[in-house]
Amino acid sequence: MLGLEGQRLSGDDDGIIPVIGPNGVKVVSMEFLLKDPEHPIVWRGPIKMGAIRQFLTEVNWGDLDYLVIDLPPGTSDEPLSVAQTIKDAEGAIIVTTPQDVAILDITKSVNFARMLNMKVIGIVENMAGLECPHCHKQIDLFRLHGGQEAAKHLDVPFLGSLPIDPKVVIAGDEGTPFVESAPTSEVARAFRIVVENILKQVS
Repeated sequence: MLGLEGQRLSGDDDGIIPVIGPNGVKVVSMEFLLKDPEHPIVWRGPIKMGAIRQFLTEVNWGDLDYLVIDLPPGTSDEPLSVAQTIKDAEGAIIVTTPQDVAILDITKSVNFARMLNMKVIGIVENMAGLECPHCHKQIDLFRLHGGQEAAKHLDVPFLGSLPIDPKVVIAGDEGTPFVESAPTSEVARAFRIVVENILKQVS
């Protein structure tokens, strides 16, 4: 999604050197360590935790505005490792879709963060409706406002909703940020609102 296929990590005396992505974003991913990108990583918990700690403590990140860690959904080893390693993290952003099953997962994730004394920066609702390309009416593929209702129920900030847009898929496949390839789109506008709300919570 960042157009960095085939890149490899390198290192020097100061640590692991991250790969530079679009707009100068520094990126570290397990993908950069694999000889065959189609080969799955089959690691048990302790090995995964060790790799995460290594990425956090041995990468020469330099000066950063923000460190964003993209984690798999749920309350597994990965978020626990991050929370235990970065004890002064600004907090967690929880991304969901509007349907009821996803809302149950939000509740678990929020309670998980609270158990670890980690602030919940807020909830982002993804795939929140699709504009029909013919009649331009809103199609609610899932239910409406599930993320917003969950945020209110759990007493955490609601950061915004992101609609479904095929332009995002195309941009991801091409490795270009959709906020640049489609800057006037509704999803780009919604994404900017989400970012502004995140910055208000962490500033």
